Amino acid sequence: MTDEPPRHLPDPGFGDDDGSADPTLTTALTSYAAGSTGLGEVLAALQEARLLVPVVAVLGEVEVDAQGLAHDKTSDMAAVLVSRPDGRKGLLAFSGVETMRRWDPEARPVPVASRLAAQAAVQESADALVVDLAGPASAAVTGEDLQALAAGWRLTRVGERTGWIRPAGE
Repeated sequence: MTDEPPRHLPDPGFGDDDGSADPTLTTALTSYAAGSTGLGEVLAALQEARLLVPVVAVLGEVEVDAQGLAHDKTSDMAAVLVSRPDGRKGLLAFSGVETMRRWDPEARPVPVASRLAAQAAVQESADALVVDLAGPASAAVTGEDLQALAAGWRLTRVGERTGWIRPAGE
Protein backbone atom coordinates (compact mmCIF):
# COMPACT_ATOMS: atom_id res chain seq x y z
CA MET A 1 0.00 0.00 0.00
CA THR A 2 1.33 3.43 -0.88
CA ASP A 3 0.58 6.86 0.52
CA GLU A 4 -0.17 8.33 -2.90
CA PRO A 5 -3.35 10.37 -3.08
CA PRO A 6 -6.14 8.81 -5.12
CA ARG A 7 -6.11 9.77 -8.78
CA HIS A 8 -9.12 11.10 -10.56
CA LEU A 9 -9.90 12.87 -13.78
CA PRO A 10 -11.61 16.23 -13.50
CA ASP A 11 -15.24 16.18 -14.59
CA PRO A 12 -15.55 18.02 -17.92
CA GLY A 13 -19.23 18.59 -17.16
CA PHE A 14 -20.66 16.13 -19.66
CA GLY A 15 -20.92 12.97 -17.54
CA ASP A 16 -24.54 12.28 -18.46
CA ASP A 17 -24.10 13.24 -22.13
CA ASP A 18 -25.57 10.63 -24.49
CA GLY A 19 -24.19 12.28 -27.63
CA SER A 20 -27.51 13.68 -28.80
CA ALA A 21 -27.54 17.06 -30.52
CA ASP A 22 -28.89 20.04 -28.61
CA PRO A 23 -32.39 20.65 -30.04
CA THR A 24 -31.94 24.43 -29.92
CA LEU A 25 -28.73 24.21 -31.94
CA THR A 26 -30.29 21.74 -34.41
CA THR A 27 -33.24 24.07 -34.97
CA ALA A 28 -30.95 27.07 -35.45
CA LEU A 29 -28.73 25.19 -37.93
CA THR A 30 -31.74 23.91 -39.90
CA SER A 31 -33.35 27.37 -40.06
CA TYR A 32 -30.03 28.94 -41.07
CA ALA A 33 -29.48 26.36 -43.84
CA ALA A 34 -33.03 26.99 -45.11
CA GLY A 35 -32.40 30.73 -45.17
CA SER A 36 -35.18 31.53 -42.72
CA THR A 37 -32.84 32.88 -40.01
CA GLY A 38 -29.40 34.42 -39.89
CA LEU A 39 -26.13 33.28 -38.41
CA GLY A 40 -27.02 35.17 -35.23
CA GLU A 41 -29.49 32.43 -34.28
CA VAL A 42 -26.75 29.80 -34.67
CA LEU A 43 -24.31 31.89 -32.64
CA ALA A 44 -26.88 32.35 -29.87
CA ALA A 45 -27.46 28.59 -29.71
CA LEU A 46 -23.72 27.86 -29.78
CA GLN A 47 -23.09 29.98 -26.68
CA GLU A 48 -24.81 27.37 -24.55
CA ALA A 49 -24.15 24.25 -26.61
CA ARG A 50 -21.85 21.32 -26.13
CA LEU A 51 -20.04 20.31 -29.30
CA LEU A 52 -18.26 17.11 -30.20
CA VAL A 53 -14.77 17.62 -31.59
CA PRO A 54 -13.71 14.59 -33.61
CA VAL A 55 -10.38 13.02 -32.75
CA VAL A 56 -8.77 10.66 -35.25
CA ALA A 57 -5.63 8.55 -35.30
CA VAL A 58 -2.66 10.01 -37.14
CA LEU A 59 -0.03 7.46 -38.10
CA GLY A 60 3.55 8.26 -37.27
CA GLU A 61 6.51 6.02 -38.02
CA VAL A 62 5.96 2.81 -39.92
CA GLU A 63 8.22 -0.19 -39.58
CA VAL A 64 8.56 -2.83 -42.30
CA ASP A 65 9.20 -6.40 -41.14
CA ALA A 66 11.26 -9.13 -42.84
CA GLN A 67 8.23 -10.21 -44.91
CA GLY A 68 7.78 -6.67 -46.24
CA LEU A 69 4.64 -5.98 -44.16
CA ALA A 70 4.22 -2.49 -42.72
CA HIS A 71 3.46 -2.09 -39.00
CA ASP A 72 2.58 1.08 -37.14
CA LYS A 73 5.41 1.99 -34.84
CA THR A 74 3.80 5.15 -33.47
CA SER A 75 0.51 6.98 -33.78
CA ASP A 76 -1.09 10.04 -32.25
CA MET A 77 -4.61 11.30 -31.80
CA ALA A 78 -5.50 14.70 -33.24
CA ALA A 79 -8.43 17.03 -33.75
CA VAL A 80 -9.33 17.59 -37.38
CA LEU A 81 -8.62 20.65 -39.48
CA VAL A 82 -9.95 20.80 -43.03
CA SER A 83 -8.46 22.99 -45.72
CA ARG A 84 -10.09 24.74 -48.66
CA PRO A 85 -8.28 25.07 -52.00
CA ASP A 86 -7.66 28.75 -51.21
CA GLY A 87 -5.72 27.76 -48.06
CA ARG A 88 -8.32 28.67 -45.45
CA LYS A 89 -8.63 26.15 -42.60
CA GLY A 90 -11.50 25.14 -40.37
CA LEU A 91 -11.64 23.12 -37.16
CA LEU A 92 -14.43 20.54 -37.30
CA ALA A 93 -17.04 20.22 -34.57
CA PHE A 94 -20.37 18.45 -34.51
CA SER A 95 -23.66 18.98 -32.73
CA GLY A 96 -24.04 15.28 -31.95
CA VAL A 97 -22.77 11.78 -32.55
CA GLU A 98 -25.13 11.21 -35.49
CA THR A 99 -23.87 14.18 -37.48
CA MET A 100 -20.26 13.23 -36.69
CA ARG A 101 -20.85 9.66 -37.92
CA ARG A 102 -22.09 11.05 -41.23
CA TRP A 103 -18.67 12.62 -41.64
CA ASP A 104 -16.52 9.74 -40.28
CA PRO A 105 -17.89 6.72 -38.41
CA GLU A 106 -14.41 5.97 -37.04
CA ALA A 107 -13.81 9.36 -35.39
CA ARG A 108 -13.89 9.53 -31.60
CA PRO A 109 -16.09 12.26 -30.09
CA VAL A 110 -14.65 14.57 -27.45
CA PRO A 111 -17.37 16.66 -25.79
CA VAL A 112 -16.41 20.30 -25.20
CA ALA A 113 -18.17 23.57 -24.58
CA SER A 114 -18.45 25.53 -27.81
CA ARG A 115 -16.19 28.21 -26.34
CA LEU A 116 -13.39 25.64 -25.99
CA ALA A 117 -13.89 24.43 -29.56
CA ALA A 118 -13.65 28.04 -30.76
CA GLN A 119 -10.52 28.55 -28.64
CA ALA A 120 -8.95 25.47 -30.22
CA ALA A 121 -9.75 26.82 -33.70
CA VAL A 122 -8.12 30.15 -32.85
CA GLN A 123 -5.06 28.44 -31.30
CA GLU A 124 -4.64 26.34 -34.45
CA SER A 125 -4.80 29.51 -36.59
CA ALA A 126 -7.95 28.20 -38.25
CA ASP A 127 -10.17 30.64 -40.10
CA ALA A 128 -13.38 28.96 -38.96
CA LEU A 129 -15.11 26.62 -36.57
CA VAL A 130 -17.15 24.43 -38.92
CA VAL A 131 -20.20 22.86 -37.27
CA ASP A 132 -21.77 19.72 -38.79
CA LEU A 133 -19.75 19.70 -42.02
CA ALA A 134 -21.59 16.62 -43.34
CA GLY A 135 -25.00 18.11 -42.63
CA PRO A 136 -27.88 17.86 -42.85
CA ALA A 137 -27.37 21.55 -41.97
CA SER A 138 -24.05 23.21 -41.24
CA ALA A 139 -22.55 26.58 -40.40
CA ALA A 140 -19.11 28.16 -40.16
CA VAL A 141 -18.20 30.62 -37.43
CA THR A 142 -15.52 32.98 -38.73
CA GLY A 143 -13.77 36.29 -38.12
CA GLU A 144 -14.94 38.44 -35.23
CA ASP A 145 -17.65 35.93 -34.34
CA LEU A 146 -15.04 33.18 -33.89
CA GLN A 147 -12.82 35.45 -31.80
CA ALA A 148 -15.74 36.58 -29.62
CA LEU A 149 -17.05 33.04 -29.07
CA ALA A 150 -13.54 31.88 -28.12
CA ALA A 151 -13.16 34.79 -25.68
CA GLY A 152 -16.44 33.96 -23.96
CA TRP A 153 -18.18 37.15 -25.00
CA ARG A 154 -21.98 37.08 -24.99
CA LEU A 155 -24.16 37.72 -28.00
CA THR A 156 -26.71 40.44 -27.50
CA ARG A 157 -29.55 41.53 -29.72
CA VAL A 158 -30.55 45.12 -30.24
CA GLY A 159 -33.55 45.23 -32.56
CA GLU A 160 -32.59 43.40 -35.74
CA ARG A 161 -28.86 43.76 -35.06
CA THR A 162 -26.67 41.46 -33.05
CA GLY A 163 -23.39 42.22 -31.38
CA TRP A 164 -20.99 40.85 -28.80
CA ILE A 165 -20.44 42.17 -25.30
CA ARG A 166 -17.66 41.33 -22.90
CA PRO A 167 -18.91 39.44 -19.83
CA ALA A 168 -18.88 41.35 -16.55
CA GLY A 169 -15.59 41.08 -14.71
CA GLU A 170 -13.39 40.61 -17.79
